[in-house]
Amino acid sequence: MTDLNIKIREANPEDAAALAVLINFAGEGLPLYLWETMADAGEDPWEVGRRRAQREKGSFSYRNTVIAEIDATVAGCLIGYPLADDPEPIDLAEMPAMFVPLQELEILASGTWYINVVAAFPEFRGSGIGTVMLAAAERFAAQTDKDRLSLIVTDANLGARRLYERNGYREIAQRPLVKEQWDCESQNWVLMIKDMKD
Repeated sequence: MTDLNIKIREANPEDAAALAVLINFAGEGLPLYLWETMADAGEDPWEVGRRRAQREKGSFSYRNTVIAEIDATVAGCLIGYPLADDPEPIDLAEMPAMFVPLQELEILASGTWYINVVAAFPEFRGSGIGTVMLAAAERFAAQTDKDRLSLIVTDANLGARRLYERNGYREIAQRPLVKEQWDCESQNWVLMIKDMKD
């Protein structure tokens, strides 16, 4: 499935259900695991994800998202935003252990335009959405005067890593995953960066 007409548009709160599924795909089940821990008694954890997608602020917000559509159907998304050149100090000792390696890698990516999520629904994979979304990320980075882009991927997500490498991203650092009860094949988080000046 290639050469399809992929349309990009800004996300809106009505996209929340699709965004929750897409971010869970991209996060290899980690988002759903976290939403289960955040859900009230009897609450559907997917509702937690949908609610978070509808927020006006926060890293996982429709405000930081563009949607890829094929034939007027949501096919994928890109979630991203610029990281500060000098991040606010964070006490890693006070942070849940699961997030410490991710925060350490994000600190290494300071000053970049950070790609939080690139994802497509399974039926649309192989359609070029990933490449289109990465090109959009470069445009957004340029609009915010960022000449480097960053993302974090797991070491076992070989398909995604190949996509990123084909598009000029290179590995910068790794940190071991802290899994708790999250069922995941990967062992390490991998920070990849693209320098548009190269």
